[in-house]
Amino acid sequence: MNFKIEDAQDRSMIVVRSRVKRDAAKQTAKIISQSIGNTALSLVVVLILWVVALWAFDVSPYIGKGPLDVFNWLFLVEAAVENQTLVLSALAQTMFDAGIGFGFGLFFATLISVLFTLFKSVEQALMPIAMLLRSVPLIAMAPILILIFGREQVTVAVMGAIVVLFPALVNIVFGLRSASQATLDVATVYGANKLAALRYVAFPSSLPSFFAAVKISVPGAITGALLVEWLATGQGIGYGIISAVGRAKTNEVWAYVVVITLVSIVLYNLIGLFETYVLKRFAPQAWKSR
Repeated sequence: MNFKIEDAQDRSMIVVRSRVKRDAAKQTAKIISQSIGNTALSLVVVLILWVVALWAFDVSPYIGKGPLDVFNWLFLVEAAVENQTLVLSALAQTMFDAGIGFGFGLFFATLISVLFTLFKSVEQALMPIAMLLRSVPLIAMAPILILIFGREQVTVAVMGAIVVLFPALVNIVFGLRSASQATLDVATVYGANKLAALRYVAFPSSLPSFFAAVKISVPGAITGALLVEWLATGQGIGYGIISAVGRAKTNEVWAYVVVITLVSIVLYNLIGLFETYVLKRFAPQAWKSR
């Protein structure tokens, strides 16, 4: 009799686990399909705005190229392979430069945010300096940075980090301080010090703000990379656009703009997809409240 009961319990557990796995798979497929749908919708909106803007401002066909013109230049003309190689090599360099700026900027933003959260005196001393630097346009600081660091990858890292640092810093600090005081008090009662409370309480509650910082940082890092390529390194899409404008190669200019815009949209939505996965696993309350 006991064996029958245990067998029935085992079968019921197997059924429950299979249902849980099936529901999780359905939910994952739904999240991925929503992300793909959002990406497609963003691309359609950009495409419509592109066509409408050219029509509304009556841009000359010699200057303003439409979607079909760019498609033909990239895929249908005789030199399409060379055009693709040109654009993709510039894109690879820009993504490398943007990745450097994004990584350094987000790292220092997170580190400074932790210091601000743990030590109020550090925030009071450094935040005015940060705001002062933020108020200076990057294009005005660029000549000084180039004189100091030269035209190598160090300048790419510094300028990219400056673009990413300040918006990410504000969001991450806000997220780390969004943990409820009651939860922090409970952690303190159980013997957690400031660092432990930050790790187990503040960090999970800051995940939505952290991903908001990441979403802001991605286009910022790409913009910073384009700027530093134009002003300093002479490589990548930033320099390619300026060079193509000087040589009156409008198809090439528009191809660069279209490709970097497409990559920005895709990266933004991929981060949103990863955000959903992380929040669902590590901060379910924040994920449910979205």
